[in-house]
Order: sequence, then C-alpha cells, then structure tokens
Amino acid sequence: MCPTSPRKRSSRQTAKSTTAGAKSKRKVEDTESESEPEVKPKKRKTATAGKKKEEDMGPLAARTAVSSLKKAMYIGAHVSSAGGVHNSLQNATNIGANAFALFLKSQRKWTNPPLAADVRRQYLDLATKHSYDSAKHVLPHGSYLVNLAQADDAKAEQAYASFVDDLGRCDQLGIRLYNFHPGNSGGADKKEACARIAKMLNRAHGETDKVVAVLENMAGAGNVLGARFEELRDIIDGVEDKTRVGVCIDTCHAFAAGYDLRTPEAFAKTMKEFDEVVGLKYLMAFHLNDSKAPLASNRDLHANIGTGYLGLRAFHTLMNDDTFAGMPMVLETPIDRKGPDGKSFEDKQVWADEIKLLESLIGMDPEGEEFKAAEERLWEQGKGERERVGDQVQRREAKTKAKADKGKGKGKVAKPKAKAPAAKGRAKKKVKDETDDDDDSDYE
Repeated sequence: MCPTSPRKRSSRQTAKSTTAGAKSKRKVEDTESESEPEVKPKKRKTATAGKKKEEDMGPLAARTAVSSLKKAMYIGAHVSSAGGVHNSLQNATNIGANAFALFLKSQRKWTNPPLAADVRRQYLDLATKHSYDSAKHVLPHGSYLVNLAQADDAKAEQAYASFVDDLGRCDQLGIRLYNFHPGNSGGADKKEACARIAKMLNRAHGETDKVVAVLENMAGAGNVLGARFEELRDIIDGVEDKTRVGVCIDTCHAFAAGYDLRTPEAFAKTMKEFDEVVGLKYLMAFHLNDSKAPLASNRDLHANIGTGYLGLRAFHTLMNDDTFAGMPMVLETPIDRKGPDGKSFEDKQVWADEIKLLESLIGMDPEGEEFKAAEERLWEQGKGERERVGDQVQRREAKTKAKADKGKGKGKVAKPKAKAPAAKGRAKKKVKDETDDDDDSDYE
C-alpha cells in the first residue's frame, strides 16, 4: 500500500483564505479524478516539509529486462498515483519496477469523480511506451473503506458501489487483476460473512467485463477475514465464475497468521497446504513484505526485506520457485526515513534497492558467501526493531494468559473495582505499543 501525506495548512491562514482554498481544492479534484486523498491518515504520519515531489523524482534504478533473469519474476512496489493513475507508470519506471500496484482513486473517500477520458488515454499511452502489460503485471489495491462482508444493508450497498466502481475503472484501463481485503465479519458468523462476500463478487462480475477479483490473505487480528486458507476457500466456493476470482499471498500476513515460510521446507509445507485447501490455480500474485512480528502473532507489521522475522531465506525460496514465474510481485515495505534535519520523508530508493536485491536472489547459491553476507547484514540491520516488537508480543501474550488464568480461578468471580471519579476535561487515549496495519495502514 502506498502512503499519502496530508498537506499542512499554515496556522496564520484566515478563515476566508481557508474557504477559498477548499473551493480551489474541490475544483482540482473535479478535473483530476485520480488524485490521492487529502484526509489525514490515521497512521504513519509523515512530514511533508522538504519532501521531494513525486513528479520531480528522476530514475533511481534502471529496469531489469525480465528476459535476462534466470526466472521470469516481475517485481515492483505500490507506487503513488497522485494527480492521475497515469502518473503511476512513470513512478514505477523510476524505481526499476517490472510490476506495480496503485490506488485507482482516493482510498479513503466514498465518493470520487469518474475516470477522466484524458487520464485514461494517457495511462494507456504510457503503458505502451513503458512496456507494461496492464492485464498481467499491474495489481491495483482496493479501498480500505470497503467491507464486502458487511451485514448492514445500507453499508453493504455503499461498500459495493465503491468496489464495483473500481472494477469498472480496471476494465477501462485494461487491468485484469484487482486486489482487495476480504473484509470484517463484525463479530458475526464467519461462514455467513464469507458467503456475503461471494454474493457481492457474483453481483460485481455481472456488472463488469473481465476483471479478476483477487482476495488478499490477512494477518488475523480480531474479526478480519482471510487469515486462514479455509476462509479464502469458502469465499471462492461461493463464486459462480471461478475464472474471475483469485488470491494474492502477502508474505507478512501469512507469517503473522501462523504459516511459516522461513526455510525451504517450511515454505513447501505452507504452499502444499494452500494447494490442498484453496488450490494453486487460484494464486495470482504476491505482496512481498518481511515481518516485524514473530510467527503467529496476528500482528500486521511490515518490515523491509531480510530485516524481519521471515529473513532473507524465505524470499530466496520464493524467487527461485518456477511456480510463481510471471506473477506480479509487489513490495509494500516501509520507506519512511529521517533526513539530516530530523524530518521524515519517503525514500523511494528503498524500493529501488529492494527490487534489485530480490532480482539478485534468482539463481544465487544460498550457501554461498554472497548470500550469507547479505543475509547477515540485513538480519543485523533489523535486530533492534525485531527485539522491540517481539518484546511487545510476548508481554501481550503474557497479559492475555494471565487474564485467562484469573478467569478460571476456582470458580470465583472477582469483585469489580470501584471506578475512580472521572477527571475533568477530555481524557487522553492510551497509546498502543505498536500500530497494527490490518485496518487502514498505508502498507497492506
């Protein structure tokens, strides 16, 4: 998922200038339908001061000819489409990507202007110019707002309208694969929730042409659907046109949900289970992310390749498996970095370097000095963050176990503590140890 940063307004603006600016902004949004949202993200706040504009960014790495690789691996990242979906093509080229993801419209707004004819034309022209096959190697990401498992009729219709609008945009752009999060059961029966998703997909397929709805596996927090392969299977079982449904495996999500990928043996076991439960024929794409959190933690915390608990060996195995050749593989790794002035910025060089790293793994000897050196360097680089998050997970698990043990205690019911008098004024919310990404993170 590609991050967006809110524009900061000067505190010295008058109410009049603010109103005028809002009118001007609405006018821009009407003419540039694909501009990314200006609403303030709930997470990963990134300062925009001194941030290099996307359109000013020159090439950071040359694209590798896939034909020169020992295996046809199409690797890229989730790039910005700010200013129009056509801009995503140059942004992908700039980081040396042979595949990419994007948002087709604002992912944090329910209502968006339709795809403008000139934007569509520019996208198609640039896709041809830069030799991107939109039907095979472009994987748009759905809106974080959409929940196709929604039981409330009005909310379900709102979600469906946004979802089918995205599928329609894919048809117009020649994009065949559309990735989205299955949804949230809201505490209701998960089987019934999966059936609702399938029903929505059948309806959307009837209103669109060729787009394949690609379900993303999830990390498994709370009532989120799609963490277990069985849930993905249940959704697919309810879809009438099986040629128009597929799965994208997010490596971080799979690991967080309890599917081990760290060694060739563990990787093979997980993929065997996927094949037996879902079917490899439904696997369409990958999201390539390491994990800051340990196995089965249900924490959706993306790490840079080789720096997390998955480690570089997992990605070496993936890169050297012919089963996955030709699929779009999209990085959603963190690129927020701090500059010399202490301010945060998005460093696209991170993705450019990771693409080259992953390409270099193809055919590399995992027992050789080159691989061992890279593996050790990246593992050491992520040590501090792994230990920090790992400690949080352990403390959380211990707390959960203590509560469970207390509840079992000899059938006695603990007397509730008297509530302290409410403090005057607004109480501050308790800060969480770490922000999970399952709901609305910029990298999912």
